[in-house]
Order: sequence, then structure tokens, then C-alpha cells
Amino acid sequence: MLTSDGELVVELDSRTPITTANFLKYVAAKYYDNTIFHRVVPDFVAQGGGFITGYVSKAPGADLGGAIKLETNVGVSNLKYTIAMARTSVADSATSQFFFNSVDNSKVLDYKSAAEPGYAAFGRVISGTATVDKINAEPQLFAGAEATATEVLLYWAVRLK
Repeated sequence: MLTSDGELVVELDSRTPITTANFLKYVAAKYYDNTIFHRVVPDFVAQGGGFITGYVSKAPGADLGGAIKLETNVGVSNLKYTIAMARTSVADSATSQFFFNSVDNSKVLDYKSAAEPGYAAFGRVISGTATVDKINAEPQLFAGAEATATEVLLYWAVRLK
């Protein structure tokens, strides 16, 4: 991935085959190209995959399929520098949006029970952790905004192998 704050290389985890295949489908379709990190919460997460410049929503293409089954409780944790799927309050609702954990969020985002299913981490940053830190340190639009003052762009995401 190339962002306006630097490059990231992510290694995907084979223990989350549904989530990994879903993410790679969006990568192959170039869906993430020219999107933004629309939600950046300092010392928590940097989320992208759902908006373009100007915070305009980018709906997932119908040809890319619908929401996927949540893959948590498989041994992949929301540790610092992992990538995970964003979703609504409905467990099986993830589509295109993802986030990078900028801190160890395992205690708050990992599976606890069927009532608290957590968020599916599906890989880790193997190069470019400084980019995650830089995105997370971007000045906020205003205190508590969960948005950066200057949009952080995701120019492209490609599969390396």
C-alpha cells in the first residue's frame, strides 16, 4: 500500500481465509485506490476503505459481493500493527473497510463471547510500521473528531505475491 504518509507492506494470515480472500478481492478490483483514511483515532486505530477525498462515501461494488462471515476466535489478535476488518454492530457485516491497530487493542477488540464477537484481525504490517505511527499521529480536525485535519490518502494497494 502506498499512502500520502508512506508505504506499508502487510502479510495476511492463513487462519482467516474468508477475510483474506475478501480483502484481496477489493485489492484486485483496485477498489482501495485513491481512498482515504477517514477515521483516525489517536492511540487506537486508523480506518480506511470506505471513503474518497472530501469524506464522500464509496459504496462497495455489488460485483464484489456482500458482507462476509466474521472470523474471530481463530488465534489472530488485534495487536499493534495488525490489520483488521471494520464492521457495524452486526457481527457478519464487514465489506470493504479495514483498520490498522496503532496500539495493542486485543483486550477491547478481540473475541470475548458470542455476545461480544470482536473484530477480525487478518494480517500484520511487516514493513512500514512508521507509516502507521505517522497516520495515527496526524493532527485531528478538532479534539475528538476521529478525523485528520489533512486527509491521509491511500493511493493504491496491490498484491505482492
